[in-house]
Amino acid sequence: MNIDRVKRLLKEKENIRLEFKEAVTALPGNLFETICAMLNRDGGDIILGVSNDGKIVGVDGLSLNNMVANVVNLSNNPQKLAPPFILYPQTYEIKGKHIIHIQVPASSQVHKTGNIIFDRSKDGDFKVTHAHQIAECCNRKRAHYTEGIVYPFLRFSDFKEELFPKVRNLIRSNYPEHPWLLLGNEQLLDKAGLWRRDLLSGIEGYTLAAAMLFGKDETIQQILPHYKIDALVRIINKDRYDDRLYIQTNLIEAYDQLMDFVAKHLPDPFFLQGDQRRSLRSVIFREVVANLIVHREYTNAHPCTFIIYHDRVETQNANNPHGEGPINPEKFAPFAKNPVIAKFFLQLGRVDELGSGVLNVNRYTKDYSGKQLPEFIEGAVFKMVIPVPETNIEEATGNLTEVVDYKGIENFDLTFKIESVIEGIIGDVPELIKKSRLVAVVGFIIDNPGIKVVDLLGKIDISERPLKNNIKTLIDAGLIIYKGSKKTGGYFPTEKLLTLA
Repeated sequence: MNIDRVKRLLKEKENIRLEFKEAVTALPGNLFETICAMLNRDGGDIILGVSNDGKIVGVDGLSLNNMVANVVNLSNNPQKLAPPFILYPQTYEIKGKHIIHIQVPASSQVHKTGNIIFDRSKDGDFKVTHAHQIAECCNRKRAHYTEGIVYPFLRFSDFKEELFPKVRNLIRSNYPEHPWLLLGNEQLLDKAGLWRRDLLSGIEGYTLAAAMLFGKDETIQQILPHYKIDALVRIINKDRYDDRLYIQTNLIEAYDQLMDFVAKHLPDPFFLQGDQRRSLRSVIFREVVANLIVHREYTNAHPCTFIIYHDRVETQNANNPHGEGPINPEKFAPFAKNPVIAKFFLQLGRVDELGSGVLNVNRYTKDYSGKQLPEFIEGAVFKMVIPVPETNIEEATGNLTEVVDYKGIENFDLTFKIESVIEGIIGDVPELIKKSRLVAVVGFIIDNPGIKVVDLLGKIDISERPLKNNIKTLIDAGLIIYKGSKKTGGYFPTEKLLTLA
């Protein structure tokens, strides 16, 4: 977390989302009551080594590392915090004194400590003991955090087992002593909060978050048929796209695919931080991509888009808003929309502390693009506008003069399915040109069954030989067929193509 934000917190008074606690050589006895209460309410910040009035008392330097380790271990211990929610405190030195900052996200689950549920109010932490209070807490979580929806018939066999070694390697590279590394696959899912029991209904099972993180593609599509991430390049063809990546896989692999798309299409200018070269593209877009994935409202069918223009990247994402309008990075209070997914990505090292993404993107974008600052707009659809170095249009179009835009195919999903069918059947011309031309040919044949080569030549500005090669490719792919005599016949869509359409 940016130390500037911690300094701003120290100037505030304690409130429902901020707690100061004195802690010289050991953790306060009521620390986990506050952690539990914040998890159950709206999250917040706890700063150890500070008196109630905001005066820095300090934490003993010799006890500092041990206290941090205790927070990590106890937050992962179901006997102390149930269900566990692993936390990673940060240490800072301010005015020669050590403090510990614990950022506590709001959780999508109801937590207990000492077998007691705690909630948070402006007056501090209080026990939740009455049945109606417990029900109110559960209903609040259920309504706001859909990642915790339980699917009782979701089985371990519905997950991609090959993801578990990858997950462990990512965790190990960031936290070699991480307690999850010693767990079996099903135990890891349990500890990560991806298996839960609904306290109202008593239903137990894997959650929506589990399906999105580890699910096989067909499993995810059964649960959320509308789920997709649509990444487009609109530098030359601004009405449709120059290149496209259509993602419908689990979030772990989706992150990698989207970062590869970024590396393919965005520049990475030389930048020195001190005497070390740093990739600003990676610093900025790991945060942008993680934000798209971690904070999306997955039950909302609004499409998630990531669009690269010649001078900016714009994203849109379905959102469960916690506010409205532009976000001021200097003053905003971070709020996790999917706390379990966010926590999991934190363990993978793909996000830092909650809120760090907005701060890092805001900090480095001007150095990256040489332009104005990014925009973050909170609402039912969360929007980001990230300035990037301008693309030289002439260079971008150098090898793309034959790109064909067929506006007859208005259905982007059909376009993608056609591209998927012909994937891997690419000739000597650049992939983007070939795909665009093939899609155009298919589009004209769908609209004009029985069309002849001479008519296609009048619609697509290419010579006869490459067009015939394209037609052969489409016939080999089983998308079109020639019917009739050599003189009077023409090209028709196949049943396979019509099924796609």
